Amino acid sequence: MSAQVQAQTRGKAGVPGADMPKELMTEFVTVVIDGQMLGIPVLIVDDVLGARSITPVPLAPRAVAGVLNLRGRIVTAIDVRRRLGLEPLDDRSKCMSVVVEHNGEPYSLLVDSVGEVLAINSAQCHANPPTLPENWRAVSKGIYQLEDDLLLLLDVEGLLNFTQALS
Repeated sequence: MSAQVQAQTRGKAGVPGADMPKELMTEFVTVVIDGQMLGIPVLIVDDVLGARSITPVPLAPRAVAGVLNLRGRIVTAIDVRRRLGLEPLDDRSKCMSVVVEHNGEPYSLLVDSVGEVLAINSAQCHANPPTLPENWRAVSKGIYQLEDDLLLLLDVEGLLNFTQALS
């Protein structure tokens, strides 16, 4: 994460979001997929993991990379790149996982990398632009303009809705 992004989100005390009214401040764990930064609401993130051994599941949808064991719980691993219709990484050992809870079930979202937690002003979030490709628009609740980048706000429910084709 660039120092400029960190500087933009830090208040006078050097604390992310310190200058923002609490009711407007929302925190997101930042992740990167194919060079695009996304934000996952910190309140739904259970864990962040490095590369793990994933057991394939026969006849599962293409985006389901398999399952992994996390402290005795079976967690479904979703390859976010494949879910978006992108090519998977050649070396999955470089992937990271963000574990989220959805409808009472844990899911591990396989991402290219995990950044930091950013506090952003919710009032400055914008609707998805019409030029955003459909596969990205289907999993984005909106965008937030950082100093050098756009942060897509990930719609985890949309991402995990396998009745909806994204690519």
